[in-house]
Order: sequence, then C-alpha cells, then structure tokens
Amino acid sequence: MRNPPHKGLPPAPTAQTDDGSTSELRAADAEMARVLKTRPLRMASDCQSGTIAYWKHEALHDVVEPMADHVIMTYPVGSQALERRSGKSAAISSARPGVVTIIPAGSTSRWDIHRPIHVVQLYLPQRTLLRIANEANTAGPDDLLERTGHPDAITSRLLLSAADALDGSATLDTLFRQQLTDLLATRLLAAHAGVAAALPPTIGGLSPTVLRRAIERLRSDSDADVSLSALACDAGLSRFHFCRSFKESTGLSPHAWLRQHRLEQAMNMLRESDESVVSIAAELGYSTQTAFAAAFKKLTGETPSDWRRRVR
Repeated sequence: MRNPPHKGLPPAPTAQTDDGSTSELRAADAEMARVLKTRPLRMASDCQSGTIAYWKHEALHDVVEPMADHVIMTYPVGSQALERRSGKSAAISSARPGVVTIIPAGSTSRWDIHRPIHVVQLYLPQRTLLRIANEANTAGPDDLLERTGHPDAITSRLLLSAADALDGSATLDTLFRQQLTDLLATRLLAAHAGVAAALPPTIGGLSPTVLRRAIERLRSDSDADVSLSALACDAGLSRFHFCRSFKESTGLSPHAWLRQHRLEQAMNMLRESDESVVSIAAELGYSTQTAFAAAFKKLTGETPSDWRRRVR
C-alpha cells in the first residue's frame, strides 16, 4: 500500500455509475474520511477492482451516510465493543481479529466506537460482485448482508494480507490487489450474500500453449501489461477462470508465480554481478531498496546483502 496522495481530507464527490450517470451516493473513501476525521495510514486503489485502506482512528460517534460501494472491514489488533443502529434494529458486537463488518452499498447506520481502533477496509464496487458472479456462472448476487463483528476468519485473513503482503513493486502490487479483490468478491458471494453462491469446481488447467504464453508475458522485462485482465484475455478466459486454471497448472497464483520469478532474478543478479542492491531493486521494479530488501527477506530469511555475502 502507498501513502495517499492527498494532503487533506478528500472531498465529498458524487459517485459515477457504470453508464456514466451521476449518483447521489458518496464515494466510500470520501465518506469514511468524513466520518473518521483523519486520513488512512495507507491506501491502494485499482480501477478494475476497488480500494483497500488501512486506518487508525479515534473514538467514533456518527452516522455513516449511504455510499456507492460496499465496505468490508476487519480488525488487525485489539478487541473492543462495536455498536451499530440501522433504523429500529441494533447490533452490539466486538471488533477483533477474525471478524468482519460489512456495510452494504446504499445503507446507512449510526455507529458508536468508544476507543481508538485499527481497521482494514475494502471498498468494493457492485460491478465487481456482478462480474465474479457472471464469470463463475453462479446466480446473480442478492444485496450483501449487513454484518457487525461477524466471525469469518477466511475473509478477515484475506483483508489483513492486503495490508501485510504488498511488496513495493508496482507490477506485483497491482496484480496482487486484483487477485485479492476477486478472491474477496468470491468469498462474499459464498458467505455473505442473500443467496449463497455455489461455485463450480476447477476443471483442468491451462493448455500448454496458453500456459507458455501467460508465462512469457509474466517473464517479460519490457513494459508488458501483466494485469489479470491482460493475462485472461490472452488465454481467452475470464479473470476468475484464468486464476483458477493457472494455479491448477503451476501450483501458484499468478502473483505468487511472478513474485517467485522476481526472487530468482534477484538471486542470479546478486550472485553473478557486482551491481549494487539499489540498482538491482530498481531494475526489478521495486520502488525503494527498503521495499526490495523486505520482500527478499520475507521469502529467504536473509537480506540481499547477507545472502550475497554467503553465496559468493
């Protein structure tokens, strides 16, 4: 995730619908900033999928107005009470790791949170849910259910990985966010829609020709588009089916495969050349040497410099 570019709180824009018309619903990031009265610590957006934001905010006593996107959230640390009132109904639960809260698009509710809290949020467009339902050949999703501190370790873990597993490489980050959002949308359809979606089993992997073409695109050192949309289009498949078939063929998701490939490139360069770690990080597309070193150590247990000294 990256620090958000704005210097103050974002304005309150109206949201655009898919047909280009203007909706009266507020964009989720703007409404959250208004209610939480701060900026997110980190935020990452993808026009094809949605926005992921990590917040730390103070006590909250306010009404969340209707938003254009679904908001799905989980809590990385601590435990404290959540109080939510929608019309005449009320819910009291606790914010803690392993639970999720869902604010469906268009809904409004009063919130009371009495102490500071850390929260990871996904702003998910309805069009993403509809696309996943269509690609998976499931029934169209009903409205998402309203949840407050609802136990769901799978969704919670997926959301937390968005805050913890970004590598500081623009290509890897984008591919990761696209995969993650599709996984979360699939999970929401299965566990938090009015009618649970039954997802079809994976049937076979990619053909050798299609797999080779996908790997050539992922390996490209040029500015080739390695988004899920481009990879799936090359394969003649939907994003949903491409990801499942790629993993069936390789044992890895596209993001994990590319991350592994970049690690192998880094090892070869560290072992066989005298290029500085800074130059290698830049050549592999990492935003900083620190981001590269963190990603390298996460996979090997050593910093690039320590690994180079050991193998040479």
